[in-house]
Parts: sequence; structure tokens; C-alpha cells
Amino acid sequence: MNKTKGLFDLSGKVALVTGGSRGIGKALALGLAGQGAAVVINYQSSKSHADEVVNKIKAGGGRAVAIQADVSQEDEANHLVMEAVSAMGRVDILINNAGIVIPTNAEDCTFDDWRRTMSVNLDGVFLVSRAAGRHMIERGSGSIVSVGSMSGRIVNWPFRHAAYNVSKAGVHMLTKCLATEWAEYGIRVNAIAPGYIHTELTDEVLKEHPEVVRDHWAKGAVQNRIGDTNELVSAAVYLAADSASFTTGEIITVDGGLTLR
Repeated sequence: MNKTKGLFDLSGKVALVTGGSRGIGKALALGLAGQGAAVVINYQSSKSHADEVVNKIKAGGGRAVAIQADVSQEDEANHLVMEAVSAMGRVDILINNAGIVIPTNAEDCTFDDWRRTMSVNLDGVFLVSRAAGRHMIERGSGSIVSVGSMSGRIVNWPFRHAAYNVSKAGVHMLTKCLATEWAEYGIRVNAIAPGYIHTELTDEVLKEHPEVVRDHWAKGAVQNRIGDTNELVSAAVYLAADSASFTTGEIITVDGGLTLR
């Protein structure tokens, strides 16, 4: 009997993906759906993009709904999880992907920009994880995967975004804390830490400043390139599925080897 068969199968599971309408979140939502999961697409303002992801999943024979919420607001984070459970019956998998970056020198960073970065990138992960965690504790199982960053491990020079780096380092530590606290309830908590990835945002930088991608982003990685959003999917699926049943509190870096040197 093949004991590895179905390890990555998510059929019958329900996944909630925050910031799932574009970029990395969209790729992860589609990737989870491709393995059989029903998916709740959270968005803050891009309803049309969220609807496109929902329609694409449905066109492939899957189940999906879109729910609007600002994850940095406590009441909205709680409502998001309640609505997801109401729509799908439960939440088995949470992908904390929603995040922002406001590039600026530390001495020029306003406190409002600092707090906004923390409220979305770190507070949002805590608030949605707490709401989903309470639901998962009642059910006695669950998998939470947060999107951290290589910037939570290093100061990726010459770019200046201290608030972003600190927020992602916080996500990594929160991942370890929740993994420790919730293991007794059958909940696993892990994170992926992407390097430079092709998204709508980085493609804009590529168009306007190709030298930044060529001379810094790509050359920094031992693979001499930046990644694709789909190259994060396998790590997220692994952590979400039974394949990672003995893995918790881990931060999997997917950066083409940039943080090796």
C-alpha cells in the first residue's frame, strides 16, 4: 500500500486566504484549489480581482467565495472568519497573506506609516489567526500558514523599509509562538518566507527600474533570478496538507538562495 498517496490532497478541506485577490495570495488560492480545497478569498478593496479568482476556481470545478474585510481591524477580522465558516461550514486552513510595504528611510518614516505597516502585516496576522484559531481549537485540528519574508531574517540592502522588515520578523516569531501554544489542540502553525517574487508590484519596478531587478534583486540570489508566485505554491500546499503532519513552527525560506550569502 502506498502510504504517500494523497499526502498533498486537500479535497474536502476549506482554506481562507487573506489578501487573496492578487499577487502571491492569488497564486496560493489557486494552488490550494488545484489540490481540491474550497477557498475563501479575502480582499480589502479589489472586489473585481477577488471575483476573478473566485470565477477561475469555479470554472475549474471548485468552490470559492469572496469576502471583504480589513484584517487590521479586530471586528472585521473576527467577522471574516465567522463569514467564512458560515459560507463553507468550517475553516481547516488559514493562509495569512495580506501585507503592505511602504519604502522609506527610517528617519523619514512617519509614525502613521510605521503603525499602518504593523497593523496590516503583524496585527492582521494575529487577529485573523486568533479568530481562526478559536474555531480550530473547537474542532481539534487546523493548519495555519503565514507569509513572512526573507526580510524577516535579513536587512535586504540597499532597500530601506525598516517597518516592513520588523513586521515580518514579528510574523516569524508569532508563528513559533502560536505553534507552541496550539500544538495541544492539533493545530499546526508554519510560515513561508519568500524572496523577490514576480508580482504586479515588482513588475512595475521592473518596468521603471530594470537595473534594480538586474543588479540587486536577481544578482543577490545564487540562482541569479527572481522567483515566480507559482514557486511558492508547493511550499504552502505542503504546509497546509497532511504531508506536513509532523511540521510546526517552521519558517520555509523560498528565495533562490539569496539569504545564503
